Amino acid sequence: MSQPRMTQLRTFQAILWRDVFVTGRELPSFLAQVIIQPFFILFIFAKVLGDIGYVQNDFAQVLLPGIIAMNGFLGALQNTTLPLVLDFSWTREIEDRLLAPISIPLVAVEKIVFGAIRGFFAAVLMVPVGFVMLDVSWAWSGIPGALVVIILGCLAGGSVGMVIGTSVPARRVNVMFAVILTPLLFTGSSQFPWRSLSDDLLWFKVICALNPLTYVSEGMRAELVPNVPHIPLPIVLLVLVVAIAGFGGLGLRGFMKRALD
Repeated sequence: MSQPRMTQLRTFQAILWRDVFVTGRELPSFLAQVIIQPFFILFIFAKVLGDIGYVQNDFAQVLLPGIIAMNGFLGALQNTTLPLVLDFSWTREIEDRLLAPISIPLVAVEKIVFGAIRGFFAAVLMVPVGFVMLDVSWAWSGIPGALVVIILGCLAGGSVGMVIGTSVPARRVNVMFAVILTPLLFTGSSQFPWRSLSDDLLWFKVICALNPLTYVSEGMRAELVPNVPHIPLPIVLLVLVVAIAGFGGLGLRGFMKRALD
């Protein structure tokens, strides 16, 4: 490997380590951000509604993999989007990174990778929470495949976050959560199996199929609870790779445009 490439690689690793180190210092706020909402979704929809008989006893089997997928994907999306919005507006921290001995596209890639790392930890944190709260059982042979799915899902979430973070102005960030994140949350099949949607809801089924989160949720169920109807894993993996490439490419273009303005 040439010397310039080695320098860029070391700089990339140093920037990524710095961001991870800052996460350690902000651990309480990070844990609050990634645990509170999914905890209450699990508690209300699986525990409370299950105990009073409004949902079937095996609903927790369907819900927990979806919530883990949701936490990973949306965690990566938010942890890519919000720092970008801040960096390009108030803090201007992005200018320091652009002056580092690293190419501009690699700065953007680091943002996506760091968002994906935080999303991955957000997803993993929900596993012990779910097992303590709910009575669930998994096909443990599917753990390696589930890890592949959640890693790809977090990278897809980070790529979508790059697109949003480079296109939403700072003054509209609050509107973004209502207009973008809420539809992503409820059309990502995290609360229900996509293949169980009937033809009467065909329009909604199509909308869910356009959401990358759907494939993360379905992939997690395919590996952990394979008896639940799900999208085949090869399709899940293909769509997630295409989403990473497509949204990642769009995000890099937006980042280059903002960085060079």
